[in-house]
Amino acid sequence: MEISFGTVTLVIFIVALVFVFKTINVVPQQHAWVVERLGKYHATLGPGLNIVVPFIDRIAYKHVLKEIPLDVPSQVCITKDNTQLQVDGILYFQVTDAMRASYGSSNYIAAITQLAQTTLRSVIGRMELDKTFEERDHINSTVVNAIDESAANWGVKVLRYEIKDLTPPQEILHAMQAQITAERGKRALIAASEGRKQEQINIATASVKLQLPAPKATNRPPSTAHKAKPPPSSRLPKRRPAR
Repeated sequence: MEISFGTVTLVIFIVALVFVFKTINVVPQQHAWVVERLGKYHATLGPGLNIVVPFIDRIAYKHVLKEIPLDVPSQVCITKDNTQLQVDGILYFQVTDAMRASYGSSNYIAAITQLAQTTLRSVIGRMELDKTFEERDHINSTVVNAIDESAANWGVKVLRYEIKDLTPPQEILHAMQAQITAERGKRALIAASEGRKQEQINIATASVKLQLPAPKATNRPPSTAHKAKPPPSSRLPKRRPAR
């Protein structure tokens, strides 16, 4: 069976086209592709046009370098005063080293999620219930520092962690509401008592001012200490006329 020249040309063209597609790779912006050569790490391709050796090199991993939000599943944490607390949050991370993210962990997303949950339970376990509502920023920063230290080997940078909800049991919620109501009633009674006290003080002060007698005018004789003295000539003896 003879093979025509056109058929051979078509086969060569198809093979060349496959080689071109296997050789040229265009990596999008904010992406990183890890290349393996014969089963071993070879290079990391950055954004733009990249050329690899077909059938020898292969794209093993593709990573997104953008900031990624990750929902941390809700879990039950026990506080220092033995109160159950339902906590869930959201974690923001970014791949900084594509090679470490490929070979440092089999699943860095699952590793980050589990580490965030265990760290959160540990932090809340050292705090009382009232403190957990007041020190959210401290909890967030502690979780970020603990995860970021371990995630460095996975080529991942943890940017921040935010608690979405802190939900105590319904009994605790009712008790907290009753405590708040009682505290507000106490402040209202104190304010009313202070008002009545100030009112009595003002009334007493006004009564004292109204009962004070008016100052009396004194009728003293005019003082003679400052009377003008007659001139010296008026005090001389008169001369008698000569006989």
